[in-house]
Amino acid sequence: MYHILPLICKNVIKAAVEGERKLNKHISMSDKRIDPPLVSQNWIIDRPRFSWDFPSDVPITPCQKVVPTASQETILLWDILSCLKGIDGSYIISEPLANPYDLRSFVISQDVGTSFKQLAQQILPLASYYSMTVRFGEGKVLPEDGQVNHALRGGLNCLLKDYLLFIVQLEAEHIRGKLNLQKLWFYIQPTMATMSILAHITSTICKASAKGGKVLSLLYEQMNDVSGEAKSKELCLFLIRAASVPYMQTLEKWVYKGVISDPYQEVKIWTFLVEDNELIQREELPVDYSADYWEKRYAVRHERIPVFLSEHAQTILRTGKYLNVIRQCGKTVQWGRQEPLEYQYRGQKYIAAIDRAYSEAARTLLEVLIHENDLMGRLRSVKNYFLLAQGDFVVQFMNLCEGELVKNMYDIVIHRLASLLELALRMSTADSDPYKDDLKPELLPHDLEFQMFRILSIQTRGEKAFSSQLDTTLTGLEAFVFNYDVKWPVSLIINRNAISCYQMIFRQLFYCKHIERLLCRVWISNKIAKTFTCEAAMAYRQAFSLRQRMLDCIQHLEYYMMVEVIEPNWLTFLNKMSKVSNVDDVLSVHQDLLDNCLKECMLTDPGLLGCITSLCAVCIEFCHFMQQMSRHYIDAELTSMIGTRQDEVGDCDSKNEAESVTEGKEGSFKERIARLDTGFMETLVRLLDRIRDLGREIDNEKLLNVLCRLDFNMFYTETLSRQGTSTRQQDISG
Repeated sequence: MYHILPLICKNVIKAAVEGERKLNKHISMSDKRIDPPLVSQNWIIDRPRFSWDFPSDVPITPCQKVVPTASQETILLWDILSCLKGIDGSYIISEPLANPYDLRSFVISQDVGTSFKQLAQQILPLASYYSMTVRFGEGKVLPEDGQVNHALRGGLNCLLKDYLLFIVQLEAEHIRGKLNLQKLWFYIQPTMATMSILAHITSTICKASAKGGKVLSLLYEQMNDVSGEAKSKELCLFLIRAASVPYMQTLEKWVYKGVISDPYQEVKIWTFLVEDNELIQREELPVDYSADYWEKRYAVRHERIPVFLSEHAQTILRTGKYLNVIRQCGKTVQWGRQEPLEYQYRGQKYIAAIDRAYSEAARTLLEVLIHENDLMGRLRSVKNYFLLAQGDFVVQFMNLCEGELVKNMYDIVIHRLASLLELALRMSTADSDPYKDDLKPELLPHDLEFQMFRILSIQTRGEKAFSSQLDTTLTGLEAFVFNYDVKWPVSLIINRNAISCYQMIFRQLFYCKHIERLLCRVWISNKIAKTFTCEAAMAYRQAFSLRQRMLDCIQHLEYYMMVEVIEPNWLTFLNKMSKVSNVDDVLSVHQDLLDNCLKECMLTDPGLLGCITSLCAVCIEFCHFMQQMSRHYIDAELTSMIGTRQDEVGDCDSKNEAESVTEGKEGSFKERIARLDTGFMETLVRLLDRIRDLGREIDNEKLLNVLCRLDFNMFYTETLSRQGTSTRQQDISG
């Protein structure tokens, strides 16, 4: 009774999480149906008089009324104070903008005195800075401008309020008669520097059409440019803090919940550094979607990364991805205290908070994969079947299915193959594997060489010539592979790409194992030659020698791939897996295992793969030829089973008949064997030469081990040398 309580609690929690997810989805869909669309309207464009940036419906010219010099200063002060608030004066008016992002220029009446005009020209840049800043605030009001620009606009409005309060104070001084142009020029010096920075920032953002993270990067760069001035730096720090609030709030939801907040439906224009490429629910996607899910569902947009977060972009991406997968598994992360993320120039507590969130998310997801979903058990199961580590199962399967697999692939009934596979699993020690039911048979329409060419994308003449021969029909042995059904979230690791790599290694091993079985059958059938006379048996000596060399070659290749490549790499993989700290490390370690096995099993080099394929083809041709000749051995064996003296005489007659048949075909038989021997020798020597070249180029010790095994006594090297010497002598004599 008590042992089922944890299971009941687990199911209840999972059902509650799933119910909450469905409820939230239903509510969000309802909100999308009910909420009216966002209004995209800029009232400043519709009603220009609302603007504080020199609104004017008609062109204005400076007043030409002559004013005494004594009164010009007072009038100019009123005009300048009006311009500093974005309103044209009588003798100072603004010029139309040639470019919406240029600084505004002004025209001063010619009747103004030279000294006053020079002072006014020194003061009016402040009005230009104010105009640029106000223009930014009045322009960045639409939803497509993004929340960061809206937040920056709010921070600028706070500064502009202080600026306008300063102008009101100057007006009060002027009303009391205590202000002149020289004092005004003195008073505005601090404000001039501040507004210059604001104008430069807003102009740069507008010209770059910056949004989101790019705006924050520009603000950060501006802050570093003015690092020598404390007040200017403090001003930029205020702006970047104000502008980063919505961005950091979105970042906070991403690193704590694994979701991208989009409250104003800004999907098309949202400028967060992580982009969600999910358009529909994961359950509605194809089976092999997991292969691309981890790499393509979420991606970092480098142009959207703020400079101060660029070094931590991958950490931020992984944190949200981990949480997203955890949530889809029906799990939740038990957080302690979620520290709010706020931008800080010094201290950078938000970086420490992101690192803590990453560590917790990585630990939780790794626990879900390894402990709750038995990732290592799955990988061992895959190794047993795809890398032929389950020896008795391989023998049982080949014994049961070989008769079916020798057929044309289009004549094979896949359901019958699946039944035989299940029977082989039940009859071997693989029956104890809890994941054996996930193993499925599959027939691919292309052979191993083309599959490898397609993955490598090698655009060569050889590949194009090979690709043009795809109409050739494969046998079941050439087309057969295992497939493996993997459920979420283990499919993130054992994805479609990984299964394809396992399948290529399996095809190489499986075909070599099949050739070894054929050669062993030839060896068994050749044993009857012991009953032949010495003269008759001598006719088969070259064939027996060729068979043994072929068998040694295939067995050495199998030993190399299974013992010297797969097992050491698997042990290295297990050692690294014991030290991983996150899912990305698991993916990297698993991919290293597959890459090393593919490379060291000579599958990634077209030259090596072509030589091995040709070598296997020669062995298959030899086995088929010897099987055709085996009926003579069978006749001799049947004759030798007669036990009486009279039968013994008949036995001798049958032997002589078999010998005569052999002698009758001795010429063609010897020629065929010699041709097969030459083809095998040339292909093997070409393989050895290619291995030597690669061993010199990349210093691969394992490949050199193959060379030593296949040519341990320099037999092939010496044979090749003798053939080359005889060829040269024939050329000289000719």
